[in-house]
Amino acid sequence: MNMTGQRVIVVGGSSGMGFATARAAALDGAHVRIASSNRARIDAALRELPDGCAGAVLDVRDESQVAAVLEQFEDLDHLVFTAGDDFTPRPLAELDLEAGRAALEVRFWGAVTVIKHAIGRLRPTGSITLTTGTVGQRPMPGAVIAAAGAGAAEALVRGLAVELAPIRVNAVRAGAVRTPMWDRIPAPQRDAAFVRLAERTLVGAMGEPEQIAQAHLYLMTNGYVTGTTLAVDGGSLLTAG
Repeated sequence: MNMTGQRVIVVGGSSGMGFATARAAALDGAHVRIASSNRARIDAALRELPDGCAGAVLDVRDESQVAAVLEQFEDLDHLVFTAGDDFTPRPLAELDLEAGRAALEVRFWGAVTVIKHAIGRLRPTGSITLTTGTVGQRPMPGAVIAAAGAGAAEALVRGLAVELAPIRVNAVRAGAVRTPMWDRIPAPQRDAAFVRLAERTLVGAMGEPEQIAQAHLYLMTNGYVTGTTLAVDGGSLLTAG
């Protein structure tokens, strides 16, 4: 099944996994709109995406803005949410609680807000796909908030799959993926981290955004999958590392 003529919005679609998903959906024939909080990134992304794609500035922490953007859709087939902010790991004893709460504003509450205002726009045959990470299954020291957020998102998927049926709700649980979020780390340290992360998988490689995009397209197009979190992590949860 291809996506010809279907309407897709990718929140967080201006870079990384979201951009790759928007591009894959557009190349498969979908009408794609990307949403991001950064106009410059949207404009840069649209220059690289196939003709016909559009973009909207969207701060998912602002419910009125979310409502205004979603009101532009009469019929929506698929919503993909990949948005997220950087969060510096901190042991809980040293965690600033406001910073901890803020860390969930985009990844969890932002998703809730967008979904709330998308429900009335989604066709009964449509889908919602969230994006989580393996940190929820294999927490690391200092990442308790990130782990809790990933776990909450996966629980949200199961709950919404029941509540919103027949609209399908799923998630992709991504492993370590080579995205622009790594660019803030100096190249030598970044390259060393990539080697370590690749060694912790069964396939011996880092993930690529296009591989996450393939998973998103699968969950959008397979009408018999809902309430599922699909792991795309190179088998990293099966290793001892």
